[in-house]
Amino acid sequence: MKKGRSGLVILVCAGGRDEEDREASNQQWKKKRSNRNADLESFAYSDGFDSAKQDKRILVITLRLGAVQAAEVMADDHDVKDLGMAVVKLPDGQELNLPLLQDAAGNRFLDVRKLQPTTGICTFDPGFTSTGSCDSKITFIDGKKGVLMYRGYNIDDLAEQGDFTDSCYALLHGELPTAAQKQEFETEVTRHTMVHEQLIQFYKGFRHDAHPMAIMVGVTGALSAFYANASDIGDPQMRLRSCMRLISKMPTLAAIAYKTAIGQPIVYPRNDLLYTENVLHMMFSLPSEKYQVDPVLSKALEVILILHMDHEQNASTSTVRVAGSSQANPFACIASGIAALWGPAHGGANEAVLRMLEDIGNRDNIPEALKRAKDKNDSFRLMGFGHRVYKTYDPRAKIMKKVCDQVLEHVGIKDELLEVAMELEHVATSDDYFVKRGLYPNVDFYSGIVLRAMGIPISMYTVLFAVARTVGWVAQWKEMAEEPIQKISRPRQIYSGYMERKFVPVEQRGGGEPQVDNGVPAHLRNDFPHSSHAAKKTSGSGAPSSRSMAATSKQVSAKVGANR
Repeated sequence: MKKGRSGLVILVCAGGRDEEDREASNQQWKKKRSNRNADLESFAYSDGFDSAKQDKRILVITLRLGAVQAAEVMADDHDVKDLGMAVVKLPDGQELNLPLLQDAAGNRFLDVRKLQPTTGICTFDPGFTSTGSCDSKITFIDGKKGVLMYRGYNIDDLAEQGDFTDSCYALLHGELPTAAQKQEFETEVTRHTMVHEQLIQFYKGFRHDAHPMAIMVGVTGALSAFYANASDIGDPQMRLRSCMRLISKMPTLAAIAYKTAIGQPIVYPRNDLLYTENVLHMMFSLPSEKYQVDPVLSKALEVILILHMDHEQNASTSTVRVAGSSQANPFACIASGIAALWGPAHGGANEAVLRMLEDIGNRDNIPEALKRAKDKNDSFRLMGFGHRVYKTYDPRAKIMKKVCDQVLEHVGIKDELLEVAMELEHVATSDDYFVKRGLYPNVDFYSGIVLRAMGIPISMYTVLFAVARTVGWVAQWKEMAEEPIQKISRPRQIYSGYMERKFVPVEQRGGGEPQVDNGVPAHLRNDFPHSSHAAKKTSGSGAPSSRSMAATSKQVSAKVGANR
């Protein structure tokens, strides 16, 4: 019996129309699904109270699985299966039938959609870690076995045998493209890479030192103003066209953000280059000289994009789906995904790896860094090791390690930070503390090293992540928009605030007189640079000092480690 927080005991047992049918069905089921450990088990949880004495608080769920239903479950297709009905008995004696479902991987889900409308009771699941928010055919993850698949294709095969177009087309359309489809798809992507000249003017409105992700959120959302007809999500052709535009234009938007940040003239995409070749061309070429794309670096970037295209219902993908459920313009939906990805607990992981390496400094400091990482009382975290989803090894990491080795050998540069990274990998993967806990280098560790070796600045790491993840976002958005029955996302809450209170006029609330300086309230003074208070705290340019920026970087790195 497992203890939980609900204060209720839940029992699940196999039942049937008669004992003989149930036993026959269960024997067939166990034989068919033994490798997935999918035979039905009884389980229970309570909050430590004596169920015999507290029988009024007992909630019982019984699964009834008939022989006919069991036969349907054993079919080999990939549809969601109905395992039968779970009978929920509430403390007041009321009973409710809830369907028990099984997906293509054998995972089971209790369908609670009727629970609140019928009983007024809601489930409580902060972070939605035990909640299936949608039915999707796009991406599958098995964290225990270290498996990642796009549309049923293993990520190893897609990254090592395929290319960007193969993965992109499969995510969007469900199948790998034929030769003709592939050529047509690549041509369409190429023809949509240009952006409206008026959109380029948007970049001039940002500060010269604005973070590229801040720019990406703004300009991606601004595309809604240029493609207003994209809001007609009921039109299949318009939906697909919006997806293609987003996939095509994202590298251009990213490259312009980079060029704007470093004060160089923007470089337009070329129709004779492939997707990742264009990314490098637009980022690193200059109008004054000829630029030759390095095929090794182009291939490395392609693998990085493939590995980061989609990752099931993560924070940013869920954000896109939630925004899309309101039938918002798709460009605005993707902008919301970029905003979620920007968070250091999500897309900033590979950036945090480089920040950590900078903090370590040199190879002599690695033993001390590992010692601090093992100390639970120390705020230092070893970034790029372990993963929240993968409990053994990140399947993308072994692919990325090969690419990392190839790139470092190819560029042949002497970089102390890269040397620290390679030594840290060697020492940590030989340390029993990390090995026993499954804390192996993940995809963020190796991709961060590769991007540095390619000469890409840290501020662009999450931007390139967004370029890759846009493919998954539009695929997920398109799948959601094509559902026959659509519902706007509207989670419930446990309300723990005040109930109805009497309004008190401001003159009766106390607290003294408000503090005002030159007409500016105290809590707003820092937002008004012309005030005397703000002038005393800033330099002539108003820019933060390098010391304060460095301190902020360390604080962010520490926070990232805590949130991973």
